Amino acid sequence: MSREPGRGWLLRLVIAFAFAQGAVSMARPAVSYRALALGADARAIGIITAVYALLPLFAAVPLGRHTDRGRCAPLLPAGVLLLVLGCAASGSADSLVGMAAWSGVMGLGHLAFVVGGQSIVARQSAPAEQDRNFSYFTVGASLGQLVGPIAGGLLISEDEASMGGSSALALIVSAFVAAFALTALWRIEHRRSRDTPGGTGGRGNGPDDGEAAATARVPVHRILRTPGVPSGIFVSLSVLSATDILTAYLPVVGEQRGIPPTTVGLLLSLRAAATIACRLAVSPLIRLLGRTVLLSASCLAGALLCAALAAPLPLWVLCVVLAGFGFCLGVGTPLSMTTVVQAAPDSARSTALALRLTGNRLGQVGAPASAGVLAGIGGTAAPFLMLGLLLLFSAAAAAGPRRRTAGGPGRRSPVVGRSPSSEHSQRERV
Repeated sequence: MSREPGRGWLLRLVIAFAFAQGAVSMARPAVSYRALALGADARAIGIITAVYALLPLFAAVPLGRHTDRGRCAPLLPAGVLLLVLGCAASGSADSLVGMAAWSGVMGLGHLAFVVGGQSIVARQSAPAEQDRNFSYFTVGASLGQLVGPIAGGLLISEDEASMGGSSALALIVSAFVAAFALTALWRIEHRRSRDTPGGTGGRGNGPDDGEAAATARVPVHRILRTPGVPSGIFVSLSVLSATDILTAYLPVVGEQRGIPPTTVGLLLSLRAAATIACRLAVSPLIRLLGRTVLLSASCLAGALLCAALAAPLPLWVLCVVLAGFGFCLGVGTPLSMTTVVQAAPDSARSTALALRLTGNRLGQVGAPASAGVLAGIGGTAAPFLMLGLLLLFSAAAAAGPRRRTAGGPGRRSPVVGRSPSSEHSQRERV
């Protein structure tokens, strides 16, 4: 990873993210089962799920603004503590209103952790390292998404009579899993991070507090109009929506095609494993194709593979398609982070990343609702065709900024305010 002093920061951040995401991936299905045990119907489950995504919509930009003006590291333990509280309280809640409220706390904790983690990677990575480091960072999320649901499934009983108790146990265990993330967060942020290439700076070595406060107030509409930022947000939204809809509707597809639930679980794990493999291979792929081509091509291939899921495929073909689809989905998240970071104004990069997360949350709310409507009209094939079209538009959006900027494949935007010679010398050191 990074060869600068304290190079273990990225590995520790990946480990912490794996624990935090693993706790969330274990807790969210457990919340649904716990709510069912308390008498929830499908509508109540939808409301509880929406609260998880809706509450952070109002907090993302303020957290990004705060991070642009100061340090990122405090957001990480704060997010973990909110996760611990949300998971543990959900396990002991005895009403649906309480379940919804603590689900929102859980979503807020996850948001705070991700905003802090993304901002640290952006600040402490040289421009040439950002694609790779963001990819490693998201490996932590993929590991959590791979292990968390399996662990939760082992804890939750299939017997309806004991589902309430077993789902409460899974939520308590997820709280302990989240707490383990705290063990990896020591010395995670460098004091000199505001001086590193690609960073927005930190206190002490960067701009004085007055300048930072002034430059941090870049209007949101100006950030959103910056070439590259809208496309990065849209690609991220599309990829996350595809992941969520696949997770929600593959069991339905399996039910219709006679695929047992255990096999469906293995298929979803195969998708997650392929995503991890992709993120570990992002650096050589960028050297081969260039970032813009890779991002656009992965969205295009993902669109075709997603549309193929609508067809009645044999099981072995479905395995191949899901592995390829997971590999394509592994590109969009880390590279959209780099796209947003390098396109945004220097003093508003954390805010831009927070806007990207806001787009993700909107996708988590809007995509399932749209998929549900389409599935009711055209069957289970319709959501996959919708996602294929969305990823197709993402491929066009990813290629768009390339026409507005100079440079060949894989060329990264220079850091504003930093001379080519200083950037070159920094790259020699990493």
